[in-house]
Amino acid sequence: MCFGVRDAITLARQTAQHEPLTILGDLVHNETVLGELRARGIRIQSDAREVATQTVMITAHGASERRRNAVRERGLNVIEATCPLVHLAHQAVAKLVLEGFHPVIIGRRDHVEVRGLTEDLGEFDVVLSEADVLRIKERPRFGVAAQTTQPIERVRQLVGLIRHRFPNSEVRFVDTVCQPTKQRQNAAIELAQQSDVVIVIGGAQSNNTHELVRTCSRYCERVHHVQTAADVQPDWLAEARTVGITAGTSTPDNLIDEVESRLGEISRIRETVLEAHSTMQPQPQGAI
Repeated sequence: MCFGVRDAITLARQTAQHEPLTILGDLVHNETVLGELRARGIRIQSDAREVATQTVMITAHGASERRRNAVRERGLNVIEATCPLVHLAHQAVAKLVLEGFHPVIIGRRDHVEVRGLTEDLGEFDVVLSEADVLRIKERPRFGVAAQTTQPIERVRQLVGLIRHRFPNSEVRFVDTVCQPTKQRQNAAIELAQQSDVVIVIGGAQSNNTHELVRTCSRYCERVHHVQTAADVQPDWLAEARTVGITAGTSTPDNLIDEVESRLGEISRIRETVLEAHSTMQPQPQGAI
């Protein structure tokens, strides 16, 4: 896990030991982690109007001031679990707007982090493809930032497209992609290049996990996204000599260990079957 996710989970557990707690949205995009939090009595609620506890926690993905104020207006206590690197992204966007740049966010429009970055803005654009860039209206100054879990290669490509499309505009890019994401993407590339099969472990709604799948798929033809060890299928490993494992930033260590154990179990069964098959083959007769 990255430190932002790990610290958010620790804060939620500690708070819930002393008082009832509601998390405003999914603390992280991993169902196993969310299930464990619910088992501790922690409530997860997407609508601030339906919160029934006095204390509310903002998720690791952050939130807009508009969303925080909706909680405060009800007289509730707000605990901040936003990743510090997401905070930096908010500050970067606010600074761009203050200096007169039209904000452009590179990321998934429907992602909670992107909503947090844009809900306080009057005007903005969200782009994730060349088609999105083509829909942007010309402005004298563009300020570009990114969702923290976007691949930096895609971000730089889109910044280049914006500059190419608007040669007469000033385009200022602030790199808000977090370092853990960059390191994980680079490691995934190296892993995929060395593997016959890659298993990517992470939540179904985790953006950084989906990006790892896309990255690995560029370098390895057989890439599979799983949430738990039960998702691993033995036929995925057919004729594979090297299997790579990577995981999203909100994937607990125990899930990774369980997937690794499952892969080892499948490998041992396959070896046993092959050995048994070999001993059953008729032996060649000696020369006469």
